[in-house]
Amino acid sequence: MTATPRALGCILALLALVIDQGSKELALAHAALARPIEVIPGINIVLLRNEGVSFGFLTDVPWWGLATFSLGVIVALGVWMARTPSRWVAVSLGLVIGGAAGNAFDRFRHGAVTDFIDIHIFDFQWPTFNLADAAIALGVGLLLLESVLAQDDRKNAPAR
Repeated sequence: MTATPRALGCILALLALVIDQGSKELALAHAALARPIEVIPGINIVLLRNEGVSFGFLTDVPWWGLATFSLGVIVALGVWMARTPSRWVAVSLGLVIGGAAGNAFDRFRHGAVTDFIDIHIFDFQWPTFNLADAAIALGVGLLLLESVLAQDDRKNAPAR
């Protein structure tokens, strides 16, 4: 028996949320992460608190405003996920919903998002992020890919 797109999306949302929250709990439990710890060259683990959104934008908005906005986005994406017949769209939305829920949960619990993955290559420094951010980025990337592939399918479809 195969899972419906909605069930598959819900499973991935829950999985992304649980993995994100578990990784953040591990990061918060280790005081040594106040200083960067090199995992491999170019990747460090360091505990930071992000009171804004991606790349530190909107730090002037109160935590509850960002959390409430996140909940609205989660609900809207959940409605889309519930209605889509596409497994790819449901998987993509599940990842975005799970990541958004993980960051929203942080805002409600701590007033800020816990970030801990630090990537740098030579002088290029990527903003510190977490696994929720990675799930959101992957989900959005898959949505974009699915959109491009679906558009190609429509172009190549025989005329009716």
